[in-house]
Amino acid sequence: MVLPYIISFYLILGILEDIGYLPRLAVLLDTTMHKIGLHGFAIIPTLLGLGCNVPAVMATRVLESKRERFIAATLVCIAIPCASAQAMVFGLVGKYGGQYVAIVYVTLFLVWIILGVLLNSLLKGFSPELLIEIPPYRVPPWGTIIQKLWGRIRGFLIEAVPIILAAVLVINILFVFGIFDYIAGFTAPVIKGVLGLPEESVTAIIIGLLRKDAALGMLALSPMTAKQMVIGSVVLTMSFPCVATVIVLFRELGLKDFMKSTAIMLTSALVVGGILNVIL
Repeated sequence: MVLPYIISFYLILGILEDIGYLPRLAVLLDTTMHKIGLHGFAIIPTLLGLGCNVPAVMATRVLESKRERFIAATLVCIAIPCASAQAMVFGLVGKYGGQYVAIVYVTLFLVWIILGVLLNSLLKGFSPELLIEIPPYRVPPWGTIIQKLWGRIRGFLIEAVPIILAAVLVINILFVFGIFDYIAGFTAPVIKGVLGLPEESVTAIIIGLLRKDAALGMLALSPMTAKQMVIGSVVLTMSFPCVATVIVLFRELGLKDFMKSTAIMLTSALVVGGILNVIL
């Protein structure tokens, strides 16, 4: 279910890389990106996040200041759905109609802009000017593109499949011991009252700590309306990245900034989920 979206995304990304367009995109978006505390080259980690958040967070190393790296990594983890999560959004939300998929993406885009502006105004520091060499356009070497495509897909399969299988095992164990029933009862005021989701969806939110695609798949097991599926997809995307991204985020930001980023994620997810519950 996930592979067609991942293959198409990495194929397009590889073509854009090899024809020399990405540096031009960075220059075109430099003025806009400065409004959220970044310069144009931060669009590269953002685009990578549409494939996988792990290399996206690692790619923030190219940004000059600690402030920029914090803003970019936090925005990627909150508002940029990875390819596997996007596949599940299209598969689950799309069955209710394209307008609901559009609501998910428009919401995440607005969160990316608004949260970026807020972080830019609250965090001290400035964004340095963009100095980048613009390479000439060139015909992409298709052999290299296919090799990169295969390497990225193979890496995804090696990383994702064992984690998903392990997640299924852990989920079954937790079900047997009734852990999810206890957590569902404990979190019911937030899940049902604020977000308007059924209690069973807490299972998917917890699984989201392991894999977003597996978590969104768990939402399909609950009887949910189109509104609830939209809210669940947005909250899952924003609330917390997968465990692999968590590890990389901690390593890149350090404990203090990691805790700040986590607090921003959880707060933003609850606020946006609550707003969607009211207006939809």
